[in-house]
Amino acid sequence: MATDIKDSAHPFDSSSVMGLLRARPRLLALGEPTHREDTLLGLRNELFRQLVEREGYRTIALETDCLRGLVVDDHVTSGAGTLDEVMEHGFSHEWGADAANRELVRWMRAYNEGRPADRRVRFAGFDGPLEIAAAESPRRALTALHGYLAERVEADLLPCAPDTLDELLGGDERWTDPAVMREPARSVGRSEPAVRLRLIADDLAALLDEQRPHLVGVSSAEEWDRARLYARTAHGLLRYHHWMADTSPVRPARLVAARDRMMSLNLLALAERGPTFVFAHNGHLQREKSSMRMGGRRLEWWSAGAQVSAELGEEYAFVATALGTIGHQGVDAPPPDTVEGLLSALPEERCVVDARRLADALGDTRPAARVSPWFGYAPFDPDHLADCDALVFVRNVTRGQARPEGGTDLSGLAR
Repeated sequence: MATDIKDSAHPFDSSSVMGLLRARPRLLALGEPTHREDTLLGLRNELFRQLVEREGYRTIALETDCLRGLVVDDHVTSGAGTLDEVMEHGFSHEWGADAANRELVRWMRAYNEGRPADRRVRFAGFDGPLEIAAAESPRRALTALHGYLAERVEADLLPCAPDTLDELLGGDERWTDPAVMREPARSVGRSEPAVRLRLIADDLAALLDEQRPHLVGVSSAEEWDRARLYARTAHGLLRYHHWMADTSPVRPARLVAARDRMMSLNLLALAERGPTFVFAHNGHLQREKSSMRMGGRRLEWWSAGAQVSAELGEEYAFVATALGTIGHQGVDAPPPDTVEGLLSALPEERCVVDARRLADALGDTRPAARVSPWFGYAPFDPDHLADCDALVFVRNVTRGQARPEGGTDLSGLAR
């Protein structure tokens, strides 16, 4: 079996990844088992560069706020703002502080210099405007959508005036109160103003669709895409706040499902634009049902990847990442009977594994499930091996591999 496992491994590069796929996907998703590790972010940067230069991919989509991501996209495509400003305001989850993310943005901007618009690389966030403890106010999405329509359609078609939106929204602190996560009764998500806002959001989105023949003629492609993004985000945020106010046992599962639904809709919209490289946690991108334990309860929901796969079929590809050790996080050498342990016997420090061939090599032997020493790391689930189009294995994740200022070294790649 060891020989069969070795034969399933290939060098880590875009050619190996693409060679294992049944078709060239519109969405090529690379998962990670934990966030904010320089080694994994460096692999992401390297693979994206190769996909751009060799395979014609033009967009990278990260698990970060879709509205903040517009700041990054404006910078890499047109030079708007300084790099420091973009890293401060263009990412959620504090990921703007990560050196490898900074280097990614720097490289994308350099790559686009002097290139025509149709050959420039693009950046997108596909997460909702959410953090672990709170969700953003729907103000930005609703007012931007209303403003876009108000400039382009007759006033009597709009469901309300701008001041009505302001009155119903109230202060943003009512929406973003972090105490709501533990005290649902404090949420405004099921208040009368919130219910009215959901109806208004629905009417605005319907008007956007009804007026599409007119709107696409009086808007740039960019303006139209952003209007659709605002509509999706307004709907998604109001739905999320609705479940924030729920007091039943299903509340946690409904919240994570609402988040992944926002992700899936954003990814499907990006797929319409062209081949896109997606990077997020394995759990958001897998085709199988996602699960986690919270407060002693097992939560289950369909991931964004599962929803996108149901829509796109073979035009969606999922490449999971498994890793051997993260010494600084207490993730020691994996037991030999786990997937990570079996792959650790390979000589390569990193490789792309043919997941189907590995599954065949294992036959009826089911690898053991690895136990995580901390909440932020999710070991590879052996039951999901057949769920992957390919598997990236990284032997060791270590600190200090990125340059202090620039992250993973992508210098000289903007040719």
